[in-house]
Amino acid sequence: MNQFRAKLTFIMMVIIGLSMLTAGLFIAKVLEDSHVDLLRSNLMRELKVISVSGDWGKSTASTDESISHYTEQATELKNLAYTRITYIGSDGQVLGDSDQDPRLMDNHFDREEIAGARANGFGSSIRYSDTLKQNMLYVAMRLDQPGQQNGYLRLAMSLKDVEATVEKVWYFLIVGLAVLFVLAGAVSYRIARGLTRPIEKITRVAKQITNMNYKARVNMSRNDEVGQLGRAINAMADSLQLQMHRITENENRLKSVLENMTSGVMMIDKDERIVLLNPAAEDLLGFTAQELLGKKYDEAKQQYEFAKLIQECVDTGEHVRDEMMFYYPSERILDINLSPIAHEGDEWAGVLIVLHDITAVRRLERMRSEFVANVSHELKTPIAAVKGFTETLLAGALNDMDTAKQFLQIIFDESERLNRLIGDILELSKIESKRIPLQFSPVDMPVFVDNLISMMRPEANKKHIELLSQVPDDMYMEADEDRLRQIFINLLSNGINYTPEGGKVKVRIDPLYGEGGKYSTAGELGEPAEYERVRITIQDTGIGIPKKDLPRIFERFYRVDKARSRSSGGTGLGLSIVKHLVELHHGTIRVDSEPGFGTTFTIELPVIH
Repeated sequence: MNQFRAKLTFIMMVIIGLSMLTAGLFIAKVLEDSHVDLLRSNLMRELKVISVSGDWGKSTASTDESISHYTEQATELKNLAYTRITYIGSDGQVLGDSDQDPRLMDNHFDREEIAGARANGFGSSIRYSDTLKQNMLYVAMRLDQPGQQNGYLRLAMSLKDVEATVEKVWYFLIVGLAVLFVLAGAVSYRIARGLTRPIEKITRVAKQITNMNYKARVNMSRNDEVGQLGRAINAMADSLQLQMHRITENENRLKSVLENMTSGVMMIDKDERIVLLNPAAEDLLGFTAQELLGKKYDEAKQQYEFAKLIQECVDTGEHVRDEMMFYYPSERILDINLSPIAHEGDEWAGVLIVLHDITAVRRLERMRSEFVANVSHELKTPIAAVKGFTETLLAGALNDMDTAKQFLQIIFDESERLNRLIGDILELSKIESKRIPLQFSPVDMPVFVDNLISMMRPEANKKHIELLSQVPDDMYMEADEDRLRQIFINLLSNGINYTPEGGKVKVRIDPLYGEGGKYSTAGELGEPAEYERVRITIQDTGIGIPKKDLPRIFERFYRVDKARSRSSGGTGLGLSIVKHLVELHHGTIRVDSEPGFGTTFTIELPVIH
C-alpha cells in the first residue's frame, strides 16, 4: 500500500509536475507573445503619433545638416517615448538615431523591418542587437505623407522586460516544484491566474484604446513587469488622449477660422464633388452647404461662367484668377481664386476656391473716379468764367466802367463760389477720413435753435420766408456744437434757397423714448421718465424733390436742378457733408419730399455719447 501510495503519489507528482511544466511553458509563451504583440501595437501607434508631431520634412543640400537635424529630432522624441528612434532615408541610409552616431551605422535597406515597411507600410522584426548586446523589437513605418521627405521611421524597444518576465515564471515553477511540489497544481493555477488576469485587463484596455476610447485606463497597483506594462499602457493612453485633444483643438480652430472668414472657401475633390463650403461662401453663392455638399460642381446650379472657370482649373491644373459678376442672390462682383490641390507625387486631388466680395472696392473706385471727374468739372466752370471775363477786360472792356464793374462783380462771385467749392471739398475730405475729432458737450437746444434762427433770418427775409421753430423747454443733448450748427445751417440754407417767396421753413425737435431700437414720441407712449434719442425735423414748403432723385441726393455733386443749384451758389456737397456729420454723431437721416409741396429732412441722434 505504501509502495502503491508512493507510486501513486509519484505518478500524481509526475503528472502534476508535467502539468505544471506544460502549463509553465504555455504561460511563458502566451505571456511573451502577448507582451511582444502589445509592444508592437504600441510602437505602431507611437510611430503614427511621432510621424504627425515630428518635423520629418527637413531636406537640405548638406548630408551633415540632415543627420544633425534628424538626430536632434530623434533625441528629443526619445525623452517622450522612452524608445530608441531611428530615421532612415528611402535608400536605407541612417539619417538620425537617438542612441548611436548615424555615420557609423550600416545601411538598413535590407533589414527585415524596413523591407516589411516598404512593402506594407509597417514592418517589424526581433533580433539580437550587436550594438546594445540584447534582443530588440524593431518596428518601422514608411513615411509617405504630403510635405514629408520619403523614408522610414523606426522604433526599437528592448525585450529585456519580456525575457525577465518569462524567467520569473520559470523561477516560480522551479521553486514550486522544489519546495511545494504537492501543491504544484494550486500554485500553478494561482500563478497562471495571477498572470493572465492583469494581461487580460491590459489587453481589454488596449482594445478600447484601439477603438478610440482614450479615457480607458488599467487599474493596477502591482510593481512587477505586468504592473509596469499596465502603467506604460496608461501613459500611452494619456499621451494619445493629449494628442487627440490637440488634434481636436486644431480642428476646432480651423473650423472657427473657416466659419468666421469674410472670404468664401469652397473645396472640390478629385471626383469633382463639392466637399467643403464655409458660411461666407454660402452667403456669396446663395446656397446652403446642405444643398451643395456631395454634388458635382457642374450640377450645383451655379452660373455657367463660374462652372467654366472651375473646369479650366481642372483641365489645366494651374492657378486661375478672375473677377466675375454674380447676379444671385444679389448683384455683386467676386474675385475668384482657384488653386489645384495635389498629393505627393503630383497626383491631382481637387480644387480649392477662395471667393472675395470686391463689390465695395469696385464701387469705391468708381466713386473716386466720378469724384475726380466731378471736381474737375465743377472747378472748370468758375475758372472758365473768371478767365473769360478777365480776357474781356484786358481786351478793352476796362474803359467802359459799367461793363468793367459788372464783369468784376461776376469774377468776384465766381471766385467766391470757387472758394466755397474748395472749402467744401476739403471739409468733406477731412470728415470722410475721420481727421476731425468731435468735441462732445451738452447743448441747450432751445437756445441753440433760437440763435440759428436769428442768424438765418436776414437771408430768409430777402425772400419773405417765415422761419418757425418748435423746441421743448429744458431740452439738452450731447453733441459737437460746431458740427451740429453746420448740419442745421446746410439744411436751413437749402430750405430757404429752394422755397419760393412767401413760403415757410420750420424746425421741430422732439424727444424719443423706448429701447431695443424701437423709439416713439411721448404722445405715443404716455409720459416716460427720460428720453434716449432726439428727432430733428426741418420742413419747408419749397419746390420739392422728384421721387427718382431721392435715393441720390446725399451723393457728392448730385443736383436735382443743376442750373438752379449753381445760380443759388450751391456746391453740391452740402447734403453729403450733412450725412457724414450725422453718422459721426451715430445718428440717422432720411428725406421725404413731394414735388410742389415741400421737403422734410428727419434726423435722429442719441442724447448721450
